[in-house]
Amino acid sequence: MAEEIGDDEAALRWTDRAVDLAEAAGDHDLASYAFVRRALITYYKGNAADTVALAARARSRRFPDRIRGLAAQREAQGHALAGDYDACMRALDAARLLLSSGQHDTEAPALGTTHLGDPAAMITGWCLVDLGRPRQAAKHLDRECAAIPGHALRTRARYGVRRALAHAVAGEFDHSCELTGRLLQTTDCVGSATIATDLRRLARTLARHPRRPAFLAISAHLNASLAPAGR
Repeated sequence: MAEEIGDDEAALRWTDRAVDLAEAAGDHDLASYAFVRRALITYYKGNAADTVALAARARSRRFPDRIRGLAAQREAQGHALAGDYDACMRALDAARLLLSSGQHDTEAPALGTTHLGDPAAMITGWCLVDLGRPRQAAKHLDRECAAIPGHALRTRARYGVRRALAHAVAGEFDHSCELTGRLLQTTDCVGSATIATDLRRLARTLARHPRRPAFLAISAHLNASLAPAGR
């Protein structure tokens, strides 16, 4: 919750507290997942090197496959941020195998999102945006977003905004505006600082064509959603 309101320092403190409590209770795996959580904060700060380094610390073979898979996904996002396509795809391949294996580990806690049918496929689309391949990204994200359950509002908002961004960067302006308009009520409801990061990037991309009717139809709501008082 602290992370979602944009308080990274509090988010890190609570992460450390959760690790301390888990270790006191005999759960030593949560400490490894904390690296994945910390890497998400550095990702949203635009720090590719720290994102990769933190995620890599959770990929030890002594940790459960699901945690290693989530770490590999985060590492892939860091590589994408750095523009390293090959390293990103290798990490995604590892994530796919580990998460598939982790599904059979009934003792492992359900860490990370549980609303994605194929997390590695969705994160592939996410990474392709950062890698400057928006058309490929849009194909992945279109397919995977269609499979998100209707009640999973935060997940729909998070990946839906990234999907709209992919279409915008690919030059599919009107379609991106249409997707954005459908998402704004959900993003307002969720009120997430991390989702707002992508929404601001999307807004900057769409604002390059301020006179287009599709943009004018959503601009007031989009600006209100991004205003400090609206979050």
